[in-house]
Amino acid sequence: MIRNVLGKTFRFLGYTVQYGCIAHCAFEYLGGIVVCSGPSMEPTIQNSDIVFSENLSRHFYCIRKGDIVIVKSPNDPKSNICKRVIGLEGDKVCTSNPSDFLKSHSYVPKGHVWLEGDNLRNSTDSRCYGPVPYGLIRGRICFKIWPLNDFGFLRASPNSHRFLDD
Repeated sequence: MIRNVLGKTFRFLGYTVQYGCIAHCAFEYLGGIVVCSGPSMEPTIQNSDIVFSENLSRHFYCIRKGDIVIVKSPNDPKSNICKRVIGLEGDKVCTSNPSDFLKSHSYVPKGHVWLEGDNLRNSTDSRCYGPVPYGLIRGRICFKIWPLNDFGFLRASPNSHRFLDD
């Protein structure tokens, strides 16, 4: 009887570990569903919108300018942020706020990206904490799932004029 109970217990633990590993790999390498909060990406992504984030792009270094990414916060590693990639390594970016009279520019260092929220007046982004290491990118947002009336691929940046091609 004890042998039977131990056998069932170890089988259950074995299946739990196997399925846990499969789930971990799926969420780490393939992607997952993310609930976005905060006003920094408005009007593209509203507070409480649900999006799908795929993680393969970051592993294959396929992140491009204009992509919206989920990133570990440089200020708080326990939280994630959602921002748009404005510049890749070597790109010249505008580092000043839109309301600044004199515009300042800088180059994104190797191994980093420049991130900004679409709501420039209400976003804490690279203009505050500087370029973000590529290794902090968790995934790229592919499309919006909720609300259903806005289901589909995300629209282009309302701030595309900030993308510099120098």
